[in-house]
Amino acid sequence: MAAMFGDGGGGVGGELGQFPLETWFYEMPVCTRWWTTATVATSLLVQCHIITPFQLFYSFRAVFTKSQYWRLLTTFLYFGPLNIDLLFHVFFLQRYSRLLEESSGRSPAHFSWMLLYAMTSLLMLSPLVSMPFLGSPLSSSLVYIWSRRNPETRLSFLGLMIFRAPYLPWVLMGFSLLMHGSVPKDEIMGVVIGHVWYFFSDVYPSLHNGSRPLDPPWWWCRLFEGRARNEDDTTDTAAINNDIAAAAAPEVR
Repeated sequence: MAAMFGDGGGGVGGELGQFPLETWFYEMPVCTRWWTTATVATSLLVQCHIITPFQLFYSFRAVFTKSQYWRLLTTFLYFGPLNIDLLFHVFFLQRYSRLLEESSGRSPAHFSWMLLYAMTSLLMLSPLVSMPFLGSPLSSSLVYIWSRRNPETRLSFLGLMIFRAPYLPWVLMGFSLLMHGSVPKDEIMGVVIGHVWYFFSDVYPSLHNGSRPLDPPWWWCRLFEGRARNEDDTTDTAAINNDIAAAAAPEVR
């Protein structure tokens, strides 16, 4: 799979062959790790007939009339039964989600806010295009944002076609059209939502004195950064107290 869309430098795909699976798993950032785990677990539960896809898809009536609120999340977790198509989706999910989350910095606040924006947008558009499962367009939006932020990265398709990263979403659309014989509405919707985020996060600020309207609010950042800051403060305080105690201790002869 990594050979299908390699970037020439190894990257995440190369790490899969160099490190044990467990190490690779725990090296993933927190949001990507849990999303990947939940996606695989959901398909396994469906494969074992513990749950059914009918319990997972998004329906406005089921959510807001029957109070089945879990559908707001499960619609992003089910990509289909255990097959090569699921492997394809999980590969792109963890690869480009990981790259975006790692580039967003130590705190998951910015990346999780981007996910929340994309998920909310997809939920609002879903009834208009009759799309009950939204994991694929969410993954497509992340692929698009990554591709626009890495315009000089070179990728290859099956070792036959070499192109730059901004063309990746369109290559995937063409591949999906050949495989399924229908217009990939999910990927088109993901590209539209991803482009809106990219424009207001990467293009708009340079045109409007650094204004970034889609940045997470302060209270969202505090949800993720407050705990880390408190842990750092606790560590620093303990170190200072140890230094004071060592300085005040009488010399032992």
